[in-house]
Amino acid sequence: MSRDLGALDSWHADWSGLRVGVIGLGVTGFSVADTLTELGAEVLVVAPEGESERARLVPVIGAELLVDPLGDVVPAGLIDFAPEVLVVSPGFTPRHGVVRWAAESGVPVWGDIELAWRVRDKHGDPAEWILVTGTNGKTSTTELTASMIAAAGLRPAPCGNIGVPVLDAVRDPAGFDVFVVELSSHQLHYLGSSPSAIAVTPLASVCLNLADDHLEWHGGAAAYRDAKALVYRNTRVACVYNRADAATERMVAEADVVEGARAIGFGLDVPGPSGMGLVDGILVDRAFLDDRRTSALEITTLAELDRLGLAAPHIVANILAASALARAAGVPVQAIAQALETFRLDPHRIELVADADGVRWVDDSKATNPHAAHASLSAYPSVVWVLGGLLKGVELDELIARHRSRLKGAVVIGIERDGILRAFADNAPGVPVAEVIGADGVDVMAEAVSIASGLAAPGDVVLLAPSAASMDQFRDYADRGERFADAVRSRTRKDGDDRAADDL
Repeated sequence: MSRDLGALDSWHADWSGLRVGVIGLGVTGFSVADTLTELGAEVLVVAPEGESERARLVPVIGAELLVDPLGDVVPAGLIDFAPEVLVVSPGFTPRHGVVRWAAESGVPVWGDIELAWRVRDKHGDPAEWILVTGTNGKTSTTELTASMIAAAGLRPAPCGNIGVPVLDAVRDPAGFDVFVVELSSHQLHYLGSSPSAIAVTPLASVCLNLADDHLEWHGGAAAYRDAKALVYRNTRVACVYNRADAATERMVAEADVVEGARAIGFGLDVPGPSGMGLVDGILVDRAFLDDRRTSALEITTLAELDRLGLAAPHIVANILAASALARAAGVPVQAIAQALETFRLDPHRIELVADADGVRWVDDSKATNPHAAHASLSAYPSVVWVLGGLLKGVELDELIARHRSRLKGAVVIGIERDGILRAFADNAPGVPVAEVIGADGVDVMAEAVSIASGLAAPGDVVLLAPSAASMDQFRDYADRGERFADAVRSRTRKDGDDRAADDL
């Protein structure tokens, strides 16, 4: 007799003996397995290797490990285990053989977010949830929102795709007032995708923007858009959208939300009632006040954000989105301004590495797709652009054409260079373009920096905004950014030593 999964809507429900297959053993997969064994479930973890530290801990937490390459053939051990639920790590596409087998066999497929929502009451009354997604800006907006909530004296948990599994936050014995959950399109796809799903009802939600990304995972742009749109489903208080991105506004208009939820737009223009925006260089709230038709609340100014290093247009947009989410949670504008005073962007997000001989070197390695690279390029009038990597099925023609007037030159790295070189030839034939041929990340970045140095003149910015993923030549985007920064510092130090020697 199959278990009534609808009854498993609390940490304190009877999870004992539930057979759960956990697919994948990254940070998310391990948090799922650890949670389920603590709940008393019978857990089989399927992962492609058994020598990692997490793999060695699987039997320690009371689960069983099945080592399998996880190709198209479904492991016999998983079939024999006969799981009642399959919890899939977000890296596995819905077309993966194991996921297809589950669907064909009638086995419900959950992601870690659904499990976390079901058991969110471990320590009493559950925290409110705020959901953050978008093609770009998710992490910065999640961190901004959490810092604003903390400045109001509440305890937030920034978690999810940001790097801290939501289940780890759920099980933290100290407890939290608000979960600010960053969600990838992969996580959203699996949120509520099974017939046994229960409704996640966030306090507030936002899709910051929408541009082509992860098309190979989703199988196309429409599926990617549909996954992102799920962030608004069942929102109770505020559906925050980007006035400059019509796709996000349509998502809100089409969303099935809780009665009374409001649509709150943000943008770099003058806001109407129920909006957040800019008026004469002042960031204002015209959404969360009684007299919003004729009044506005001042949050901060562009001049103040410039002093804090937070004045790039896409960062200002993220601040407005985060302010809307925080205001939905009851945070006063004074606390938002206080939070901004101490907020610092994470490394590799428009980070100034060096300013030497009138040339600024900026690391935005986190710009892993064209939409993010567009935001970076838009912040500077004269750029030598370092780009390239794994393009994830997208093309750069539109991006290059849009920014060709600001490009002093380009240096192309990565293994998928041919398409980028063609895009420059077709859309910006007057821009000097060099390619770096090589496989080793250290040598590639040293050569890229050397070439960029020769293209740049005083007043230019050498900008690492790859518009692509990093795993072809680097461990991750952080490794790519660190190697860029190391190469820049080495280059500028050498140039300084050479000038000093010339003066002797």
